[in-house]
Amino acid sequence: MIHAIPPEDWPGADEAGRSRLFSPVDLGRGCTLATRTWVPAMVPWRATDDGDVTPAVLRWYGRFADGRPGALVVEATGIRDVPSGPLLRIGHDRYIDGLRALVDTVRERSHGETRVFLQILDFLAMRRRPEPGAYFGRFLRLDAGHRTRLAALTGDAGWEQATGDDVRAHLATLDDAGLDAVLTVREREDLRRGYRERVTDTYLPHVRDLPKVLPGLFAAAAVRAEAAGFDGVELHYAHAYTMASFLSALNDRDDGYGRTLDGRVRLPREVFAAVRGAVSDRFVVGCRILADEAIAGGSTVADASHFARVLSRDGMDFVSLSKGGKFEDAKQPKVGEAAYPYTGPSGHECMPTVRSDVRGPFARNLGLAREVRAALRADGLSTPVVGAGGIVGYRMAEEALAAGACDVVGAARQSLADPDWWLKVREGRGVEVRRCKLTNYCEALDQHHKEVTCQLWDRAVVPGEGDVPRAKDGRRRLEAPPWHPR
Repeated sequence: MIHAIPPEDWPGADEAGRSRLFSPVDLGRGCTLATRTWVPAMVPWRATDDGDVTPAVLRWYGRFADGRPGALVVEATGIRDVPSGPLLRIGHDRYIDGLRALVDTVRERSHGETRVFLQILDFLAMRRRPEPGAYFGRFLRLDAGHRTRLAALTGDAGWEQATGDDVRAHLATLDDAGLDAVLTVREREDLRRGYRERVTDTYLPHVRDLPKVLPGLFAAAAVRAEAAGFDGVELHYAHAYTMASFLSALNDRDDGYGRTLDGRVRLPREVFAAVRGAVSDRFVVGCRILADEAIAGGSTVADASHFARVLSRDGMDFVSLSKGGKFEDAKQPKVGEAAYPYTGPSGHECMPTVRSDVRGPFARNLGLAREVRAALRADGLSTPVVGAGGIVGYRMAEEALAAGACDVVGAARQSLADPDWWLKVREGRGVEVRRCKLTNYCEALDQHHKEVTCQLWDRAVVPGEGDVPRAKDGRRRLEAPPWHPR
């Protein structure tokens, strides 16, 4: 069913000034957010292919800073110095100057009101879905099992002695049923969805050694982030990436880093300890985790509550909660494209749209945040919790705080739709807010690695504005039109 965006009873400036939303919150370590408003990390696809900050990156974050949120989290930034397309990286000291310019831009554009954090992550290798001919000719590693299964399928024992070229050529002629009979489950997935490493692939030395390598990589990245002037880092332990995969209930590693709750959280704890030990006492270190993986056999809110308690007892400064966004239930990509973890049911739970079930998309995941926060408070832990998911209005945000669902309200898509919306509401001008339609137009651009924009403003023409930066397609403006408060 399709849900209409609910009408909003916007507050006047006096009411907003007395609200929970626009009251301060202490993250500890001398870091206080002026308001409980939070722009979560979003990937805009504006960095260079070498991971450098560009003028377009500075304009993107400067535009969010114009709205003076309490906190702004810079996009998922890779901790390794390896090619990863136009995504920011922090795997080498050469990135510090560019990131420092980003921090300076946010400070200037927000008039010093916005705290700025860098989300840092690791991810494993994956490939695009191959052409069948390329898969059988280049990627499939033939062994005796393939020949035996092909002989059984065809009733021709000669296949057990056939050359590799002949076997590969014949496999390319089989239908899906035939391939199911000859290929392993993992090989079928590599063919139909593209190769993807998992943290459970311990037969690969570099995957087996992740617990030895990642704490140092994360710590070095955090040191660079502090040198660049960030107020802190957000350790990306969510969605489809390496650290989330260690936390997952699907993690069955048998080396002490999987299977049990304590085994699954072991590496996230070791990463945090390494980061905390490498930065100053004034530098905030928080994390983003999944309140629910929303996949078959995946982690639940009970798991998330345990992880949040353990990490908070270790000294984690904040816990930001999300949901879903996993590879396991993503749609099959087209040949030549890579799997995208926000296209399946768990992706919908991460970024719910107006095309939803009866629960609707609005503040959909705050019940999970409430459970995690309640578990923390029951343990006497005051760690601030950031809640998010389909929040497109002031009343939703204020009610989330009043109900104890969270201590800080995150709104990514609504902030993209109107980067000034926090400031407009605070000044009693909520009627001027450009409200997100929750159609995921922006997400579709992200999926295809195009510069992310919003359908509500990317074709806007403002008289007298002059030339504005355009996307590579030449048809879309790259930032929201300016707002000039009276």
